[in-house]
Amino acid sequence: METSSSISKSRINKQLMPWLFVAPHLLIFVIFFLIPVVFGIYISMTDWDLVNSPTFVGLQNFQEILFQKDSTFYEQFHNGLKNTFFFVIFSVPFCIIVPLLLAAALNAKPKLGKLFQSLFYLPSLFSISAVVIIWTLMFNVTYGPINNLFNLDIVWTGTQPYAWIAIVVVTVWWTIGGNMIIYQAALNGISQDFYEAADIDGASAVQKFFKITLPSIKGQLLYTVVITTIAQFNVYGQPLMLTAGGPASSTRVLLMNIQQNAFGSGQSIAGIASAMAVLLGFCIMIVAGLQFKFLRNKD
Repeated sequence: METSSSISKSRINKQLMPWLFVAPHLLIFVIFFLIPVVFGIYISMTDWDLVNSPTFVGLQNFQEILFQKDSTFYEQFHNGLKNTFFFVIFSVPFCIIVPLLLAAALNAKPKLGKLFQSLFYLPSLFSISAVVIIWTLMFNVTYGPINNLFNLDIVWTGTQPYAWIAIVVVTVWWTIGGNMIIYQAALNGISQDFYEAADIDGASAVQKFFKITLPSIKGQLLYTVVITTIAQFNVYGQPLMLTAGGPASSTRVLLMNIQQNAFGSGQSIAGIASAMAVLLGFCIMIVAGLQFKFLRNKD
């Protein structure tokens, strides 16, 4: 017969067991997310050059970049945030629609699906440096195959709106595989009974796509829209290496200014850079929250 102490130990072990499974993930979350976020918010309220001790200045950094129009950092923040929003608006629809159409086409042709799935997913394995080198050659004015194939004379990375078009094309080509795999897995989980019933009712392919396919994968669509939007808000490598922020800073995104202020040449202004990063994170939270609100409840 079990004693009361053994029963108590058994209950304690059962209560601790879930925490043992959660502990590694919780530890990683605290070390690599929670502590950096708290530290970043604190640094955003200081004047710090990464060498001397930080001096607390309250909300002065936020006031300068948000409202002090004669400040260089005001111009950097507003221009960088504007360009970042432009990139998100231009790129996210293509990063969602193109992989979805490809997944639907490959799902309809299963024999060729595996081959083309591998080909479309391959670019996502490349580093951004390799991707930009490939597309820099593609967009070359004199020797690039795009200009030569279509008999064009466009300076893709030096004039607008072609600079934005080039950045979006590179981004879609580079990231197309991840969302496509998610959509293919979701499409494979749809029961064929729905499509057979639609065929009996005489539904067209377009009607089946909008009435059956999209409602059946709305959870995966919500996930990819939110994750893709967050990823595109953090754009950095494509405009940095492809256009260097030009022409005339028209593709200079906010992360480029944050990096320059924090780790660029000359004196570091970590407080200003952290304030910009905090506001960027706040914008991402608002956009992601609105997407959850409107897409989650949309039938």
